[in-house]
Amino acid sequence: MTVTYEGAQVYLRNEVVETTVTVSDGKIVEIGGGVRGTRIDARGLILAPALIDVHGDAFERQLMPRPGVFFPTETAVIDTDRQLAANGIATAYHAITLGWEPGLRDVARGRELMQAMLDLAPRLTVENRVQLRWETFASEALEVIDWALQAPLTPSVAFNDHTSMTMRAYDVPIQERGFELSPDFSIASLDDERMKKRTASKAHRAGLTEGTYIALLAQVWERRSDVPAMIAQVAAKARTVGAPMLSHDDTRAETRSFFRDLGATVAEFPMVLEAAEAARANGDTIIFGAPNATRGGSHIGSLGAGDMVEAGLCDALASDYFYPAMLAAVHKLDQEKRADRLTLWSLVSAGPAKAMGLSDRGEIAVGKRADLVLVDWPDGHAPAIQGTWVGGRAAYRGVPSLQTAKTAQKILETQI
Repeated sequence: MTVTYEGAQVYLRNEVVETTVTVSDGKIVEIGGGVRGTRIDARGLILAPALIDVHGDAFERQLMPRPGVFFPTETAVIDTDRQLAANGIATAYHAITLGWEPGLRDVARGRELMQAMLDLAPRLTVENRVQLRWETFASEALEVIDWALQAPLTPSVAFNDHTSMTMRAYDVPIQERGFELSPDFSIASLDDERMKKRTASKAHRAGLTEGTYIALLAQVWERRSDVPAMIAQVAAKARTVGAPMLSHDDTRAETRSFFRDLGATVAEFPMVLEAAEAARANGDTIIFGAPNATRGGSHIGSLGAGDMVEAGLCDALASDYFYPAMLAAVHKLDQEKRADRLTLWSLVSAGPAKAMGLSDRGEIAVGKRADLVLVDWPDGHAPAIQGTWVGGRAAYRGVPSLQTAKTAQKILETQI
């Protein structure tokens, strides 16, 4: 099937131009030619590369919409897929936590979720991939990681250490903690009352009492000496299959260096300037959260994504915990004049594609996969997705009602 988009402002690699874009057999075959095949009237709209989300865990809200209330996995996956399409996200890496906690982030639940994604693949509208968000103390996850790396999930691997983060000394802010595997890492006492406060939300998420959660944390902490070898083992397996690797929440140049040496060349949500600058100095890809950019700063007091974009220390923005945040972040940063629009759009398209090694998408160019979005972005207002295509196939069409628009205009004129 051949389709030509006509009349849009097209976001190309180095320019924005009103032109035609023709798609055939799932690929972009011509830019600037005549209309061939089916014509899509895109006048007044933007045609841009579809969004690529390298880290999103908003699906957890579909799995557990209220604390302790779980919904069927298939229902959650289908609804998540439709949310992605409506938000212009054509490729999504679901950050599935593989940890030692029971409950929402239990290893078995993660395995079930990945299997559901595989089973439902023929019914899903966008490309649902997986980020193996591995808690490095979770030895119980190693078997599932082995399975996932061999399954047709095309996963990435993110090294997370929220265990050490939880165990840091009480007088050490989360952003000032040292390299987690260092022998000098300062450790909190588990029998201090402050540990109950620190772990209360985690215990609630896991469905445990505070005391039971802390007792489990104590058992897991005993594995600390085994963690470096487990990390090396997982990294070696990821390298073998060519899975992209990321380190999460870095606070030291030493941390970034450790994971870079293992092949993890992506720094995901570095928390301090030292870590971000160390990543940039060594050519690593840097990812920040789109909610951070949209809200105007980190909700936990880490680096501001907008500042990092302006400083040239951000290559990609991820949805993190809210899918609409990617488009909203581009709008916010555009309002703040942090960079030109093409640069900002690359943070949700070409940048993520490069981070994940997806050379077939992320830009509008002849030969690339036709992952495209039509965007309605009136001056002074938030943008909205009107259409999402994945490999040339329509995943979402959100065409506003003309009659509704006319009625609204009449009401407005009457009020004036």
